[in-house]
This record gives sequence, structure tokens and C-alpha cells, in this order.
Amino acid sequence: MKTDYKTRIISVIKNNRLIRLALLIIPVIIILSCTKKNTQNIPPPDPPAKITTFKNPLVSSGADPWVIKSGNSFYYMSTQGSNISITKTPAISELGKASSTVVWTPPSSGANSRNIWAPELHYLQGKWYLYYTAGASSDLGTQRCFVLENSSAEPLNGTWADKGRLFDPNGDFFAIDGTVLEYKNKLYFIWSGQISKQDITQRIYIAEMANPWTLKTAKVQICVPEYDWEKKGSPVNEGPEVLQNAAGRVFLVYSGSSCNTDDYGLGMLSLKADGDPLNPADWTKSPVPVFSKSIDNNVFGPGHNGFFKSKDNKEDWIIYHANAQSGLGCGGSRSPRIQKFTWNTDGTPNFGVPVSTTQSLTKPSGE
Repeated sequence: MKTDYKTRIISVIKNNRLIRLALLIIPVIIILSCTKKNTQNIPPPDPPAKITTFKNPLVSSGADPWVIKSGNSFYYMSTQGSNISITKTPAISELGKASSTVVWTPPSSGANSRNIWAPELHYLQGKWYLYYTAGASSDLGTQRCFVLENSSAEPLNGTWADKGRLFDPNGDFFAIDGTVLEYKNKLYFIWSGQISKQDITQRIYIAEMANPWTLKTAKVQICVPEYDWEKKGSPVNEGPEVLQNAAGRVFLVYSGSSCNTDDYGLGMLSLKADGDPLNPADWTKSPVPVFSKSIDNNVFGPGHNGFFKSKDNKEDWIIYHANAQSGLGCGGSRSPRIQKFTWNTDGTPNFGVPVSTTQSLTKPSGE
């Protein structure tokens, strides 16, 4: 009997322990169950609102900006002075978030070893070409136009081969800001230059090309500073850039006056329908600038532009550099900006007024 009683007492104690343990565990299970149920009923948080606007400048510094779109990517470059770098981005309005890649470093000496300016990337005849300005020394009179070639499908890859200098041997003087016009199955090289070592006037020249690195014809002058707005500081026509409308009409937009002045701005030549680019008479010059400073918007010296399509190819955009204050001239404070432009009823471009850096702009369509 004592044994049975003892056994029963032990059994009760054990059962009480199990009961107490159960009393501890059951509330935890209930809490976890409720928590899981509540978690399942909580909707996921809303995704962050898509940012649809941006403000200029794209980055804090970058003179002589250039953009080309290839596939779903934009390739940007500007004057670096000591090398050529390319920034690749899926959204040009978010250029500041992208990293740059140095694709070419000049030799330590020679004709193209100093003052690397105004690089432009072009895809011609199945290869990439980089046109740039460089000199042999600190003497800016040695500045000339050069070109690099890359057969890689991706310009950030492969090897950039030096294809030498582009020049007219009958007038080999100061030459900068080379660009290319593709027109009626021909290539034309267009640049800014002078007619002699003593000349202080920068003019726009054109020559037909035998291939992307060789001139076929002698140079022809198609533009020279003639209006007051082109002669502020010094008589300058430089930074020529090609623009074609949907009908194939050709315009050449260039920068006029010295970049040391606030009045550095854009002028325009128009090639007549089916005209000959080598015939100066077939080009018509606008007597007034087509894009100039805005004191109200604190934009000074807007110039050295380029053009590109939005990511979905529905919009036309201009890229240019400018200063945010008066009197800053040609220094490193020049920053790249972009804005959308439209077309007039006569087929000419309407660039509007350079916008303030405080103004929010809608991102290029497709971004």
C-alpha cells in the first residue's frame, strides 16, 4: 500500500509538471499562431514612388559634353584634359550615378600628348571611332584633330588603335572639335580651325572623307564669324555638331564667341534640300544665335552642344555645357546640362531657353 501511495504521489507530481509546462507552452503557441495570422494579413509595403524628374546639371563639371545612344545604353564623355573616358548609363538623367572608364591615355610625348579636348564617339562602317583634339605642348597653337578606332561591339571593351591625325596638307594649322556628317552615303569631317599661324579667327571647315580616318578632299570654309554676337571676346566659330530632322534636312549647330565670355552661345547653318555640303553657297547662316545665355535663369555661356534621342526614340534632346554664374569663363565650373527641344513648322529646331538648375524637368521618355 505504501508503495502504491508513493507511486501515485510521484505520478501526480509528474502530471502537475506536465500541466505547468503545458500552461506555459500553450500561450506561446497561441501568440505565435496569432502573429503568423496577423503577418499573413498585413499587405506588403508599397514600392518606392518612381522618380520621374531630374535637375541640371547632370554632374558638377564637364566641358564639351557628348552623348551617343546605342541599344539601351547612353555613352557620355567630355573634356578631361589628360585622357579619354566614357561613362555608360541606361538613363542619361541619372548620369551622376554611373561610373566612368578610362579608355585611352595619351603617350608621354608627341603630337597628341597634351590637352585632350572634346572627344566624340561615333559608330561608322561597323566600328567605333573616337575623334578628339590634342596638342604637342602647352602651346595651344599645336592643337590638331585625331581619331582612334575600336572593332569591339562594346566601346568600353577591346583596343583603341591610334589611326593618326586628320588634316588637309594644304592648310595644316590650328584645328579642333572634329565631328562627322553622314550624308547621302558619304562621310564628311567638320571642324574648327584657322587659316594661318597668325590668324586669330576660328572658322568652320568641311572635307569629304575617304574613310573614317582619312580626308579625301581639301578643306572648304563654310562658316566664319561675321555677326557681333559671334565676336564677343574674340571671333570664334567652334564646336560644330550635326543635327538632322525627320525629313533628313541637315543643320550644323556651332558655338560662337569666346568661351571666356558669358555670351558664348549657339549659332546654326542650314543645308538646302539636296544640297552639296562642300558648296558654301548651299549653307544658310542664321543671323542670330539659336541658344544663348539666360540671366533670369542664371545660365551663362551655354555652348559646345550635342544631340541625342530619348531612350524610346520619341523625343529630341540637346546636351550642352554652361556656367551657373557670370564671369566664370572656360574653367572647370562648366557643367553638362540637357533639355528637350522641339521643331518649328518650317522644320528648323527650336531649342528654347536654357533652363535653371532649380527647375525640375521630366526625365527623357523611356527612362
